[in-house]
Amino acid sequence: MDLRKIKKLIDLLEESNLAEIEIKEGEESVRLARTPKGGYAYAPPQMQAAPYAEQRPAPAMPMHSPTEAATGGSAKPGSDLPDGHVVRAPMVGTFYASPAPDKPSFVSVGQAVKAGDTLGIIEAMKMFNPIEADVSGTVLKVMAESGQPIEFDQPLFVIG
Repeated sequence: MDLRKIKKLIDLLEESNLAEIEIKEGEESVRLARTPKGGYAYAPPQMQAAPYAEQRPAPAMPMHSPTEAATGGSAKPGSDLPDGHVVRAPMVGTFYASPAPDKPSFVSVGQAVKAGDTLGIIEAMKMFNPIEADVSGTVLKVMAESGQPIEFDQPLFVIG
């Protein structure tokens, strides 16, 4: 691939809001990615597809959510949230509490945070989106586990 084309791709990446570009021409391919403004890049664990014969069928019995299991019955959504400001997921994706698997979490319970501090990241469509605190305070509860899928508007943190 021509070096001039690669330079044009770099310019295109810098001018746009894209985090990553991949171009294939015949057998050649170029992939350009930039690190988010927070300065962290997360490499999720590589997963290999299991052969079809090893896939297990879904359980036939209804399973309780962790909240229901902990309370011994069905609980109302959000009933276990402590008083405070709830930071919710702005999108569907995979939640990560740290910038990399071998790094410490962005925040922990009891830690003071300022508005704009990164609390975690959500991977959606191969892009890593920082979840920032929109209020200052102390982290009262972390509602999501790192590496777990999350839904839109799911409570992630409670800040008091």
